[in-house]
Amino acid sequence: MIPGEFDYHSPQNLQEAVALLQQHGDDAKVLAGGQSLIPAMRFRLALPEVLIDINGIDGLEYVREDNGHLAIGAMTREVELEESAVVQQKFPLLADAARVIADPIVRNRATVGGNIAHADPANDHPAVMLAYGAEVIALGPSGTRAIAIDDFFVDLFENALTDNEILTEIRIPTPGANSGGAYVKVERKVGDYAISAVAVQLTMDRDVCTAVRIALTNVSAVPMRAKNAEAALQGKTITPETLEAAGQAAAAECDPSPDLRGSVAYKRDLTRVLVKRAVQKAVERASNR
Repeated sequence: MIPGEFDYHSPQNLQEAVALLQQHGDDAKVLAGGQSLIPAMRFRLALPEVLIDINGIDGLEYVREDNGHLAIGAMTREVELEESAVVQQKFPLLADAARVIADPIVRNRATVGGNIAHADPANDHPAVMLAYGAEVIALGPSGTRAIAIDDFFVDLFENALTDNEILTEIRIPTPGANSGGAYVKVERKVGDYAISAVAVQLTMDRDVCTAVRIALTNVSAVPMRAKNAEAALQGKTITPETLEAAGQAAAAECDPSPDLRGSVAYKRDLTRVLVKRAVQKAVERASNR
């Protein structure tokens, strides 16, 4: 199949892009990397009347530390995270995910902002950003606003941006001392969506977990945190028993759908195992900081 008819615009700055969004409202779609939108248009699952291509806007591709956080421009390609020295050295959870997003061909084109704004629970970045407690920066006619990542994903393929706002930046708090993170993913083949994946970011005081955020990929209709699993670890000594309790909690609170990747029971049990593995890996990294 081929896409339906649409008008195409290529704004040269953010103000022009926002004005186009304000003019066309929900009839318009923003084109970033296009790795989700273009296939959806090809199969006519998405039928925008207007396409606003922001690839010509300068200044939206960067990865840099800035005032206590990692700032990622919305148009930053996935490969740039994979190759970033600061990501590899200080943000191991993000580095883990960057290596397993789709395949190298897709990573050369796909954007971090597009991955998050698409609000697909099968994408990898939503869980990663939830685990980090990140913040999304959006620009609209009234100016810039910050959206906590916990408030950003509101439904399946639906985010908290208004029709006339553009995601411009993602901010990840720089992890403190004695902290570690990990992303563990199981997929049928390289480049596939996860059967299940787990993102963990935690802080340790010797053997005790003093802070933790856990998020899950592709086992719910909306990108989700596993808050019961977090509670099973918060303030506890990390032991095989507490790891199992966290895994069991995550398995119970996720809501997977049966498909060709597996049954509900299989996905729940896989999530249980992956939570344990991701927490163990994060704890090991925290002890080495």
